[in-house]
Amino acid sequence: MNEDQPIKVPIHESVIPFVAWYEGTDRHIRGQALCDVGGRSKIGVGILELFPGSTTRPAHWHSLEEEHLYVLSGVATLHLGDAQFQLEAGSYICFPANQAEAHYLHNTSQAMFRYIMIGERIEADEVVYPPAG
Repeated sequence: MNEDQPIKVPIHESVIPFVAWYEGTDRHIRGQALCDVGGRSKIGVGILELFPGSTTRPAHWHSLEEEHLYVLSGVATLHLGDAQFQLEAGSYICFPANQAEAHYLHNTSQAMFRYIMIGERIEADEVVYPPAG
């Protein structure tokens, strides 16, 4: 192991503070970066919460990074290209790198939508935002 890198030890989500984005808008989301406790990791792993009525817009896809989403609780609609899918606890989706199908989530329910997001962290990655249609 690299001596400059700290040893990672087990953690519990309850000790990691939430960071909120876009509070007071229709994009209200908050999350906990599980992966960065004890130093930044190569792979991003976080618990995210999408508030009722909120979206993760704008729709996008990644040129080099693969993303994985696993639903813990709640219900939301995944917009993937022109298709829509209902996601609920136990649902899983992989967004392969360079799959030119833009995606975003929309929580149309009255309950919080909680999910785990896992993604690569590749510096040369380009995030592509197709024109809204």
